[in-house]
Amino acid sequence: MSESSAQTNLRERLQNNPYPGRGLVIGRNEDGRWLQIYWIMGRSANSRNRLFVYEDGILRTQAADPGKVADPSLIIYNAMRQAAGCFIATNGAQTDGIYEDLRHGKSFVAALSAWQHEPDAPNYTPRISCLLDQPAGEAWLSIITCSPLSPEHSEHHFFRYTHVAPGFGYAVTTYRGDGDPLPSFAGTPYLVPLRGEAAQVAACYWDALDAENRISLAVREVDPRTGAVALEVINRFTAVR
Repeated sequence: MSESSAQTNLRERLQNNPYPGRGLVIGRNEDGRWLQIYWIMGRSANSRNRLFVYEDGILRTQAADPGKVADPSLIIYNAMRQAAGCFIATNGAQTDGIYEDLRHGKSFVAALSAWQHEPDAPNYTPRISCLLDQPAGEAWLSIITCSPLSPEHSEHHFFRYTHVAPGFGYAVTTYRGDGDPLPSFAGTPYLVPLRGEAAQVAACYWDALDAENRISLAVREVDPRTGAVALEVINRFTAVR
């Protein structure tokens, strides 16, 4: 049943969805290695003008052509960082906030308590974040959405997974699909399949995303036995020199 549900979710929520937006997956492959996936998509020229760069243990977004950047505030940020055995991945500036708070002894929940959804009316894009707490063997996902009662307020949703079966992950995206305004993600993270090493998983999810709207995708693999970390990145565009 779980395998069938995971495959159905991959097909219906990603492969048959032209615009799920940015997305996060956290889980384990069939060999028990932890995997984090993060991808970005774009409809406008400004949001499409990006790629992933990995330097000094940090995955960040960067303008493919700096001369064409209209507004960098919500599109340029550190997306993946690591702090004391904890692996962070998010869709925005909260990556650095979580990193600093974890270093000072705060929890994932406390680190996100003061954050709100993105100020991009009329979409009010959710902030999505995930954490692999390697020492504790726990996975966390967070979704900060706009309150239906007031765009000045947010709802904070946290999901803690103390057991993730090998071969499966939990996914969350910023949107349910295309639209104007874009319909924000609703509900709980959903089950998806995770098979193979980082490169195979990256290829699977890259192929699942709409070819017109996909921009970049990264998969981080963490071996719980050795602590070894591998990263696979796929970029649609190359940097303009």
